[in-house]
Amino acid sequence: MRNGSAWQDQLATVLATKLSNIAQTPSCDPAGTFAYRGNHVMRSHLALLALAPLGASLAGCMSERAALPPVQLAALTPPGTVGPGGVKPMEIPPPPPFFPPGPERDREWLKLAPSAQINDPELRRTVIDYPTKEKPGTIIVSTAEKRLYFVMPGGQAMRYPVSVGKEGASWSGTANVDRKMEWPDWNPPKEMLARKPELPTRLEGGPLNPIGARSLFLAQNGKDTLFRIHGTNEPEKIGQSVSSGCIRMLNEDAMDLYTRVPIGTKVVVL
Repeated sequence: MRNGSAWQDQLATVLATKLSNIAQTPSCDPAGTFAYRGNHVMRSHLALLALAPLGASLAGCMSERAALPPVQLAALTPPGTVGPGGVKPMEIPPPPPFFPPGPERDREWLKLAPSAQINDPELRRTVIDYPTKEKPGTIIVSTAEKRLYFVMPGGQAMRYPVSVGKEGASWSGTANVDRKMEWPDWNPPKEMLARKPELPTRLEGGPLNPIGARSLFLAQNGKDTLFRIHGTNEPEKIGQSVSSGCIRMLNEDAMDLYTRVPIGTKVVVL
């Protein structure tokens, strides 16, 4: 079994020299809402930069990111490989340490994933009073509030902070949970691969995958909407309008919701 810390260090070493100044910069948003925990998170954050050109996921399930300059790309790619415009494609990170599905994998992979300590109590998962006409077991997403509510009996709901679609990419309507996956792979659609041929055709699920620890696949009338409710590798962006339509959650929150939601659950996006 590979050592998790060594795996992160392998990804971070190439970037450390050119990006050493990042290690001296506090990893939090300007409002101080989030603060990264521990040195292993900084290694994760550096490793995440190796995924920068991956762009948006299915229907844009991650935000657009600027590609690293060619000099950094060259340091991360095998010799002799050249992409469009003479820019070498980004090397894909090696698979994470293997663990069979289960609590141990969740525990160990969460240690390697970017994490955030929430200082704002309004951005913490909590049970609140929530009168609604929707039945218990329904998921309600308020894009305006950037909150997801799981309706509970007795006029209450579990409230989660989320990231929603950026301007022009948000959506509304009713769907249902058609499929559920733990640590899902990321498979860019054909249209995205045509625009960005340097992307991998598949990125294995794991702590650095943009889809995160859990994913709920949403369908309407039996047809995949390509929108998901899923975890994230950018916890510092929770509470913002940054995705291309998918609903992002902190990995721990996505895991909590996952245990509450059966296939067929009604999802209302406002």
